[in-house]
Amino acid sequence: MSQVTALIGLGNPGAEYDATRHNAGFWLVDAIARSAHTELRPEKKFLGLYAKARVGDHELHLLNPTTFMNRSGAAVAALTQFFKLSPENLLVAHDELDLPPGQARYKTGGGHGGHNGLRDIISALGNQKQFHRVRIGIGHPGAARQVTNYVLGRPGKAEQEAIDNALHECQATLPLALDGDWAKAMNRLHSVK
Repeated sequence: MSQVTALIGLGNPGAEYDATRHNAGFWLVDAIARSAHTELRPEKKFLGLYAKARVGDHELHLLNPTTFMNRSGAAVAALTQFFKLSPENLLVAHDELDLPPGQARYKTGGGHGGHNGLRDIISALGNQKQFHRVRIGIGHPGAARQVTNYVLGRPGKAEQEAIDNALHECQATLPLALDGDWAKAMNRLHSVK
């Protein structure tokens, strides 16, 4: 299995979206950058905010696209082409309706599950789906018609704390994932309730 060398967060740019559930992927990348004492900076050629970080023994490209969520693929394609990365080198962090706040899961491959950011990335990678994902639980509003307002809304205090705890666990297990020890990373992350 190829090694992960890039972590891409999914979200929407702009202050009005910063604290919304749909930006959970951005929150993880921001947290990794902070703990690595590096700063994400605008990088035109990658259509996003970019930094290089050291996580454990690994150099990691960090990217938060500044395209909107449904155009994330353009930024991912630009990064993969520039650094000659394969889909297997990517770990994409995104919000997940099917998991409650406080839970996160690693996954490799699969479809987009209705997530517009993943849909665009799969398309931009020439329909290749074999990239790694870290799914950050935000819960579900209960009805399909409420999803858009829900993901673009802000979590309540207890919900935000639960998401922050999950992000902390993602950070703690990331070195294992980067070492290629997915089983150990999954066991630890997936046991967090």
